[in-house]
Amino acid sequence: MQIIKTIWGFFQNEVLGMQWLNRLIGWLLGICGLDTSEKIGGSIQFFIYDTIKIMILLGVLILIISYIQSYFPPERTKKILGRFHGIWANIIAALLGTVTPFCSCSSIPLFMGFTSAGLPLGVTFSFLISSPMVDLGSLVLLMSIFGWKVAVIYVVLGLVIAIAGGTLIEKLHLENQVEEFIRNGHDIDIPQEQLHFKDRLKYAWEQVVSTAKKVFPYVLIGVGIGAVIHNWIPEDFIVAILGDNNPFGVILATIAGVPMYADIFGTIPIAEALLAKGALLGVVLSFMMAVTTLSLPSMIMLRKAIKPKLLGIFIAICTVGIIIVGYFFNLIQPLILL
Repeated sequence: MQIIKTIWGFFQNEVLGMQWLNRLIGWLLGICGLDTSEKIGGSIQFFIYDTIKIMILLGVLILIISYIQSYFPPERTKKILGRFHGIWANIIAALLGTVTPFCSCSSIPLFMGFTSAGLPLGVTFSFLISSPMVDLGSLVLLMSIFGWKVAVIYVVLGLVIAIAGGTLIEKLHLENQVEEFIRNGHDIDIPQEQLHFKDRLKYAWEQVVSTAKKVFPYVLIGVGIGAVIHNWIPEDFIVAILGDNNPFGVILATIAGVPMYADIFGTIPIAEALLAKGALLGVVLSFMMAVTTLSLPSMIMLRKAIKPKLLGIFIAICTVGIIIVGYFFNLIQPLILL
């Protein structure tokens, strides 16, 4: 058992966490005359290390996930979802959401297409919630920073929110709250081309390049904010607002995440810095979930497809779910961050 723990520790710290890269950057900065124990040197080290680490992980993850995704184009996904009924349809939709785009603005067009194709509204909402919140990339990235326990529980609870939210919306019979042009849309069955290994690899690489270009600015912003939090904002200040002493920390973090627009890659460095400064785990994860699922630009885009009543119910379901998850993580933090 000890050997397994040692191997896993090495994998998490040196492969996923790339601590070797952090040490290398610290050594190089030292040669350049910068003291990484000071604020300026520490900020530069954090910025360079996290940017490179996230972009490397991003490239590898998108290559793998996009290759898998090439087997699930929208038309095939729609046919798969159409075979299931009841809560099983919600479960399959939530699971399929894990191998689709990394941010809500990318998954909304797919949601609109599935709804136009006549899939049950609750099923399409299960997909819409899970797609940005619990993609496979989040599992690996969370594992690289918080460990496998946090990553697995985060993904499981995210799927629970997606399944429960979609099921509740289905029970409320809100089909009339979808805009008419979506309800009256006609999906065209386009036969899918048979792709070979090279075609899928080419598609996956194109996705890597395309996503990296879109995400890179947000990664820089996120890492920059993380570097400031990590090295310049006093620990006492973070603890006072987001630590044990503030029972409303989860709610504040959820609200604070809504105006932002980023994906899991942009929020990871902020979460990492907040946790290092003493913020509670549930607070940090609530912030991440709110940013990826309820960002203001995404809600504006979603309003084009659904009416205010349904949009309000969707936001309420996600917000309540995120807050519950946040407080749950706060309770179990001593058990999973040993």
